[in-house]
Amino acid sequence: MALTKQEWLALEAKAFKLRMDLLETTNMAGSGHIGGGSSVMDIMTILYYKFMNIKIEDPNWEDRDRFILSKGHAGIAYAPLLCDLGWNDPEQLKTFNLTGSKMGIHLDSNKVVGVDASTGSLGHGLSIGVGTALAARLKGKSFKTYVVLGDGELNEGSNWEAAMSAAQYKLGSSLITIVDRNGAMIDGMTEDIMGLEPLVDKFEAFGFNTLRIDGHSFPQLAAALENALATEDKPTCIIADTVKAQGFGAKAGDYRWHYGAMDDEGFEQAKKDQEAYYLGRKAIAEKEGE
Repeated sequence: MALTKQEWLALEAKAFKLRMDLLETTNMAGSGHIGGGSSVMDIMTILYYKFMNIKIEDPNWEDRDRFILSKGHAGIAYAPLLCDLGWNDPEQLKTFNLTGSKMGIHLDSNKVVGVDASTGSLGHGLSIGVGTALAARLKGKSFKTYVVLGDGELNEGSNWEAAMSAAQYKLGSSLITIVDRNGAMIDGMTEDIMGLEPLVDKFEAFGFNTLRIDGHSFPQLAAALENALATEDKPTCIIADTVKAQGFGAKAGDYRWHYGAMDDEGFEQAKKDQEAYYLGRKAIAEKEGE
């Protein structure tokens, strides 16, 4: 079922708010993973505000869908979302990554409400996701496990061991993997550091139903997630092509903004860039939404 125009516009507004919260949090912290945080924001937005089965009033509901942010350094984007849901005090964002804060740069599941797995040591999230999906099967539960991988962490061999396991145990729609394919990592572009392509062919060879989409298009994300939820004979991997530091003007696509800081002038310009980016996306939704 395609997104309605109203749903599309609501998601655009929410993603804009969360990107602005990401910007504010980065400014208060003095620095942060701006690049990967902004590239993954649309993915997290549509999962939490459209697809995931959760209870706002009970973040620890036993039958909730699980979400594992394997690229845990994007916690600076995840933390504002978890505050927006009402699960954590937004005041905590003012101390993000500062000494004594519950909001560390890699979110701790024992300290931040709503975090299903502590991540940040890259290459572990898909293995945790496979285990979580298997636990659902053993307990007779129907919850889904969504895992978001960074493309840079696909250098880690543990991901491919987990992928083989997911196919071997026929996890189907109980495990949905999304690769935030922004093409950049801390040291440069992924294809220069450790080539990943042809990524679709690789996941297909490992037994996945594999889809490649524009990771900044809510209609394409929605269609891919619906496909994944309807596929029972094999697990699904959605390769979401995104842009590092999306919406941040000249910073967009620049691997050097994997992690960064801004002065006051840069902060004000970034806010203007985000507003312009949102208005452009909103206009597309207004024109193309049904």
